[in-house]
Amino acid sequence: MSNKIMPTYFNQLPVFFERGKGAWLWDLQNNQYLDGLAGIAVCGLGHAHPAVTQTITEQAAKLLHTSNTYYIAHQIELAEKLTTISEMEQAYFCNSGAEANEAAIKLARLYARKKAIAEPIIVTMHHSFHGRSMATLSASGTPRIQQGFEPLVKDFIYVNMNDIAELNEVTNKYGDRIVAVMLEPIQGDGGIQIADAEYLQHIRKLCDQHDWLMILDEVQTGMGRTGKWFCYQHSNIHPDVMTVAKALGNGVPIGACLARGKACNLFGPGKHGSTFGGNPFVCAVGITVIDSMIKEDILANATRMGNYLVEKLKSTLSKYAGVVTIRGRGLMIGIELDKPCMEVVAIGMKHRILFNVTFNKVIRLLPPLIINESEADEIANRIDKSLAEFYAIKAA
Repeated sequence: MSNKIMPTYFNQLPVFFERGKGAWLWDLQNNQYLDGLAGIAVCGLGHAHPAVTQTITEQAAKLLHTSNTYYIAHQIELAEKLTTISEMEQAYFCNSGAEANEAAIKLARLYARKKAIAEPIIVTMHHSFHGRSMATLSASGTPRIQQGFEPLVKDFIYVNMNDIAELNEVTNKYGDRIVAVMLEPIQGDGGIQIADAEYLQHIRKLCDQHDWLMILDEVQTGMGRTGKWFCYQHSNIHPDVMTVAKALGNGVPIGACLARGKACNLFGPGKHGSTFGGNPFVCAVGITVIDSMIKEDILANATRMGNYLVEKLKSTLSKYAGVVTIRGRGLMIGIELDKPCMEVVAIGMKHRILFNVTFNKVIRLLPPLIINESEADEIANRIDKSLAEFYAIKAA
């Protein structure tokens, strides 16, 4: 690793990827790898998708950037498409998931001012991850990303996801100060923990009763990852604010904060902004991503291949007593082991399979949404080989 780069990433693996195609990557030595991570849920359409590549090429030859001082046609078109598939009403464009969540938090603060709440509280979840800016790491109920950055942005209260009784206790204690409840419908960094439909519906009920905002962080779960455009669409709810990024650009940095109803028009001129956010280039790519997903029926494939891969993993890995559970929705899958397994990531690289580990002992799989059955079989096969070697080392 170069000492000219700040060492912000631990356990970086000694491989340089040179090119990709679909669900596959090749390194500088032309070794081929199966990508089970998709850039951490970014490359939903896979690598070097022809339509995305064509849009990048054509738009780069036309216009990259002008700034939001002027109208941007692609931004307006993308906002129309995003609000249609999400059933939201307004979009603010930025450059990342963290920025989208930062915007959501600022919307909640403005909403509090509108309600004359002087010290507003946002309820978030233990083990959540919303980003690494000061506000978003403060919102994240994960102490390891907060350490060293104290004092945190105040007035976030963390509760255990799916614990309705605890949420009711917090409501009774702080209800007059609470302005929003913010959560991921599936916690990615927290180990692929899924919010129950009943829990989401209870939050929606509380937000309606107390005039709070329901904020959903769909940065990782959105854009087809779970088999629907957005994960909340599996439940009978609708958020007031929702954030999206990652797969919206298939590798091009873009994020969006979407609002509806009482969350609309909270931002006025000068209240928020971005130099690069929503420029012609990234919005042209975002439009192509949505159009390609519709044309190629990506949502159906994510559902079908997600179900297929989970069943394949369950049958293939049933011989390992250390596999506690395999869970997920669509192509967002977690394999929980009975012990810490960070080293299994490097073992997987030996077997030419990419994945990562979250929550110290959960193998996270986020393959491109375009995978087929043979590639799903190969993912299960290479995970099997990786676990065999992992448990052999642990037993030695």
